[in-house]
Amino acid sequence: MKISIFGLGYVGAVSCACFAKLGHQVVGVDVNKQKVDLIKSGKSPIVEKDLDEYIHEGIRESRIYATQDIDDAISRTNISIICVGTPSQINGNIDLTYIYRVCQEIAESLKHKDEFHTVVIRSTVIPGTIKQCAEIIENISGRKHGVGFGVASNPEFLRESTAIEDFWHPPYTVIGTTCKQSEEQLMELYKDIDAPVFALKPEESEMIKYANNNFHAVKVTFANEIGNICKELGVDGHKVMEVVSSDKKLNLSPYYMKPGFAFGGSCLPKDVRGLNYRAKTLDVTTPLLNSLLPSNENQIQRGLQLILGTEKKKVGFLGFAFKAGTDDLRESPVVELIETLIGKGYSLSLYDSNILLSKLMGKNKDYLTGHIPHIAKVLKESIQEVIDASDVIVLGNKSPEFKEAVSNLGADKTIIDLVRIDKQRTTEDNYVGICW
Repeated sequence: MKISIFGLGYVGAVSCACFAKLGHQVVGVDVNKQKVDLIKSGKSPIVEKDLDEYIHEGIRESRIYATQDIDDAISRTNISIICVGTPSQINGNIDLTYIYRVCQEIAESLKHKDEFHTVVIRSTVIPGTIKQCAEIIENISGRKHGVGFGVASNPEFLRESTAIEDFWHPPYTVIGTTCKQSEEQLMELYKDIDAPVFALKPEESEMIKYANNNFHAVKVTFANEIGNICKELGVDGHKVMEVVSSDKKLNLSPYYMKPGFAFGGSCLPKDVRGLNYRAKTLDVTTPLLNSLLPSNENQIQRGLQLILGTEKKKVGFLGFAFKAGTDDLRESPVVELIETLIGKGYSLSLYDSNILLSKLMGKNKDYLTGHIPHIAKVLKESIQEVIDASDVIVLGNKSPEFKEAVSNLGADKTIIDLVRIDKQRTTEDNYVGICW
């Protein structure tokens, strides 16, 4: 393929060299003459392992060419990959000036080209940027997106000092576009890279890099705070985190990585409070760990606002144990919702096949009667009883029986899903997902 890469900084230079190594014809473009001249001379504009050798080989084999001339670059290629910077503004907002400027310049060049052209945003950008770029190019070039050109998101996952290795072995390749021709071109471009490929909506693709990097930041901060507590207790924090990280079933897995409702149960809230208290007694500052319970409470309030926002007073809950397959009600966030709504005068109907008053005992019974004193009046014996008595149906856990029960409810019933009972549904019409 014939590729032009705009921006010969860290991501651009590595992408330029590696795509050339794959056998593609690559044109590097930058406003900085010094960077262009370095590439032309077979040298890397940045310090990165093996990059000099890759660029030298690409120049020697005539697979890499560098220029400041945008018209020249567009005329030589059918895919343009934008790798320019997206710096932070003083208020923390991302500055997309360079992205939009390059799109404007590419659009001007496309006026003089007949062939279909794909523009790829490889820089880290906020969701909605691809849509804005497509509109800019349409307005200037006079072409229609999906017909004369396509715009796609293709975030990079390159770490400094291991960038070339990361290019060849990424965790996955993400392609986000509404243009089928551009998607097919990028699928072909990455066919020799050994990694799963995810074809997503542009906004989903744009969000991936932010989600990844913020998760990495959480992990670093978490390990540091645990390590700080360990040190004060005379414990080797590295040994602790080595064992924590060896658990691929729960700790390093998709298990807890599903957006939804708040956590609850007999363990997580209690243990978060316990560790935070211990850190406080040790005079160890733990901002991340201290933020967990307030953030969890915020998710409960988010669920409450979804219910209040319907302006309907008859609300049914399907599932209120803290998760399906258990009768554990201790610190169930759904019970907290129920308690709040009762206090506000709502008419409630509850069903959970695992919660039978006659079988409740011990702490479970004490917790339920303490938070919902008139539970016998609102607890129903069947799903249908709850549906018939309610204008709003809240799905509180993933018990399989609930999915079918709400699949064909009419528009007169609002469904509020806190658990993603059906992976294929997103917020639309009478169905509302808390995070989707």
